[in-house]
Parts: sequence; structure tokens; C-alpha cells
Amino acid sequence: MASAGLQLLAFVLGLCGVAGVLVATVLPNWQVNVDVGSNIITAVAQLQGLWMDCVWDSTGMISCTLKYSTLALPTHVQAARAAMVLACVLSAFGICTSAVGMKCIRLGGDEETKSQVSFGGGVCLMSAGIAGLIPTVWYTKESIDTFQDVTVPESNKHEPGGAVYTGFISALLLLLSGLIFCTSYLKKGPEAWFYPPKQRHISTTKPEGRVAYNMRDYV
Repeated sequence: MASAGLQLLAFVLGLCGVAGVLVATVLPNWQVNVDVGSNIITAVAQLQGLWMDCVWDSTGMISCTLKYSTLALPTHVQAARAAMVLACVLSAFGICTSAVGMKCIRLGGDEETKSQVSFGGGVCLMSAGIAGLIPTVWYTKESIDTFQDVTVPESNKHEPGGAVYTGFISALLLLLSGLIFCTSYLKKGPEAWFYPPKQRHISTTKPEGRVAYNMRDYV
């Protein structure tokens, strides 16, 4: 019962992680630069994402430009695109596979098969979490290095945006969810790991009545 409850908790965490990774991938605020200017009326917020760049002024008007050319993008943006798409695919596949292997769902065959399916889903979720951590950490490092570089103009300095934090937290949720699913499989039947099944001893002695019968045959 406790294992089923842990699997349900891992499934909820995995769902939150999948939703967070998808949202972080499409959000345009991976890097943010706010230029207040001479007064608050001329304030402009520049948002840079994986797929588009947006400009948001103080009047509430926002205009976005899609990034059509992939080769013209910096290396960390290209790597972040690939890693986040991979994280989305692995997390979606992992949460579906783990759902089939849950004990509270009557799908997937016997208990041993469901445990193996749950373990495979947990591995996919952990891989998705690692894939989601890489671009968020890399983006944060690039933003900090650029912000602290005195040779870079103030207009080109950006801070990590909300999408980076969303992706980082979602990746941690995926890692935790996958770890719980994998642990629930490893904890199944600990006796089988340390105490192998004993072999049944087959007696080779003949019954006493049979021996007596054979002795009378020779008399």
C-alpha cells in the first residue's frame, strides 16, 4: 500500500514536471533586460527565448519576432533548444510508461512486468530531468558571465528570466519522480536479492517397507 502511494506521488510530481518543461520550452523570457530610460513611461522590457524575441513597453504593447534561422543562433541557444525538446519527449514518454506500471492501474500484465515497466518509465523521467537541467544551468551561467563583463554594453546585458527558473524546478521534479519510480522497483522483494530461494532437498533413501520386500526376494 505504501509503494502504491509513493507511485501516485511520483506520478503527480511527474505530471507537474512535464507541464513545467513544456511551458518553459515555449516561454519567451529565458533572458530579460529592462531599460527604464529617462522615466517610467519609456520603460522597455526585452525578452529573449528559445524560439522568439519579444519587446514589451510600459503601455502594455508587446511585439515578438520568431527566430527562423537556427544556424545563426548562439551555441548555447541551439543546445538549449535540442535539450528542452528532448526533455519534453522523454518526459511525456516516461509519464505514460510509468502510468502503465503503477499498481493502482490494472494494465501492463502481472506484477513483475508492471514493475519493470515502472522502472523503465522512471529511467525516462530521470533522463528528461537531466536533459532539462543542462540548458537551464548553461543559460544561467551565460547570463551571469555576460552581466558581469564590463566590456559588454548595458543594453546587451540580460538576467535569467522566469522560464529558466520554471525549467530548473520542473527538471528537479522529473528527477525526483523518476527516482521514486526506480526505487519502488528496486525495493520490490528484497528477499530475492539477498536470500535466493532454497532448493528442495530430494531424499534418495528408499522406504523401509520396500527394502524389506527386496530382502525377502533373496531369501
